[in-house]
Amino acid sequence: MPATTTVQPSITAHVHPLVLLSATDHYNRVAKDTKKRVVGVLLGQHKGKTVNVSNSFAVPFEEDPKDPSVWFLDHNYVEAMNDMFKKVNAKEKLIGWYHSGPKLRSSDLEINELFKRYTPNPVLVIIDVKPNDAEIPTDAYFAIEEIKDDGTTTTKTFMHVPSEIVAEEAEEIGVEHLLRDIKDNAVGTLSTRITSQLGSLGGLQGRLEEIRDYLQKVVNGNLPVNHQIIYNLQDVFNLLPNLENNDMVNSFSTKTNDQLLLIYLSSMIRAVIALHNLIDNKIDNLKSENALEGTDSSATAQIEKDVKDLDVDGKDGEKVHNEKNDDMQID
Repeated sequence: MPATTTVQPSITAHVHPLVLLSATDHYNRVAKDTKKRVVGVLLGQHKGKTVNVSNSFAVPFEEDPKDPSVWFLDHNYVEAMNDMFKKVNAKEKLIGWYHSGPKLRSSDLEINELFKRYTPNPVLVIIDVKPNDAEIPTDAYFAIEEIKDDGTTTTKTFMHVPSEIVAEEAEEIGVEHLLRDIKDNAVGTLSTRITSQLGSLGGLQGRLEEIRDYLQKVVNGNLPVNHQIIYNLQDVFNLLPNLENNDMVNSFSTKTNDQLLLIYLSSMIRAVIALHNLIDNKIDNLKSENALEGTDSSATAQIEKDVKDLDVDGKDGEKVHNEKNDDMQID
């Protein structure tokens, strides 16, 4: 018998950028360069099948690194801060809590029971403050009662739900303002899109490797069979397109041929333009050399002319002087 849940499987957690910035700032102030994690409260609204996480605040939290069952969370501080936030914005209600993870801990169920004092079904959002991959840095969970196949007592566990990063127009402007010094303006839009797609493909590959490792452990008997996970995987495989269909193959072939034709034409055009620029450059260099040679020859000709004129003047002057001397001797 598959495990049953008390949460609708289609529910989605919408996390706003302010929550990410607050959690990252909380971690950098309290637990930077340590193995500690930080805990805080999430504020927002339940909207049907979505949980809108719009704000948060930090909470004093300590736990024993050697014994995960020993922890302390100041619930009096939570109540006082919650009352103050209600005075500022009554629409934002306490809907759950967050921690910096990066994974679930054994004490999370106990902490989640504590937050049930303030909301009947709190959402847990794990915010990865030091993400290594280009993925969404949030994982959302709801606590559920899981029914075992062997008929034993039900146990509490966390069910993962999809999470999205959403922002209103004012928040988008604020995020762009914060990231304007980080963005490299020298990198084009095409390069940015390709980098994002490569990061997405890397994340998909990581998820597929996790599925492969899980199934291998189930086959080897290292993990028990969870029918709910198997059903979800079967749904994923059923949604995959049939790549062996003739129409699909022809469509991919046509699209690939069109793209390759564009690449081929682009390469030819670039080669022609490069040759054209090379020829223009050669012509300009020849014109420059001819212009320099013409300037030098005209200058040389002018100098030679001036020298000849000087020689002529010198000879005429010397001839006149000699004639005068001859006249004086005759007298």
